[in-house]
Amino acid sequence: MASQDTPVSRRLRSVKHIIIVLSGKGGVGKSSVSAQLALSLYASSPTARVGILDVDLTGPSIPRMLGLDGHGVHQSTDGWVPVYADAVGFLLKNKGDSVVWRGPKKNGMIRQFLSDVRWGELDYLVIDTPPGMSRAIHSYPSLNLCLGTSDEHLSLLEHMAPVHSQLSSVIVTTPQAVALMDVMKCLSFTRAVNLPVWGLIENMSGYVCPPTFSRKPASRHRVGDFA
Repeated sequence: MASQDTPVSRRLRSVKHIIIVLSGKGGVGKSSVSAQLALSLYASSPTARVGILDVDLTGPSIPRMLGLDGHGVHQSTDGWVPVYADAVGFLLKNKGDSVVWRGPKKNGMIRQFLSDVRWGELDYLVIDTPPGMSRAIHSYPSLNLCLGTSDEHLSLLEHMAPVHSQLSSVIVTTPQAVALMDVMKCLSFTRAVNLPVWGLIENMSGYVCPPTFSRKPASRHRVGDFA
């Protein structure tokens, strides 16, 4: 698969690292982490080139988080531009509009994001994915297995199979027991599709109390308890 030449592989072959951000549940701050990760990578080096893609098609939030509401993309002779941030939110006439699409249309939109956007040469492409890993049972043909996951995750990995060596992931959770249980689904998914995990981020793990500004845990559960 690594040598297969496809429109997606031709677009992404000049991207050194592709980081897929996952979460087992919604509301754990995955999109916030995606945006902050992209900004941190950009700030890590004066020459760093970073892109971010939001494939949470029904709830895109990256445009708002990056202060890009009101901006859009347009077609050029070499693909969609601008190249450093893209989301379905840029394609909606009104930011309050909903996206009501079945699987095939979602699959087509993700393929367009990967193959039609002029990403150019990037050091990192951060991909914010929808929450949840257990919507339905689907098949992942190239690996001959069945998983509980969503259309977007499977479409993403199938389209990027030719550049699999460039892929890695980050999993975001909170310390609540219910959220940590879903982390196990994410880890099972990454193992099944041979997707390296760069890190597990425990978000909203504590709070700071004035006047001493000491840090208190938000839950008695910790990610380490499930390691």
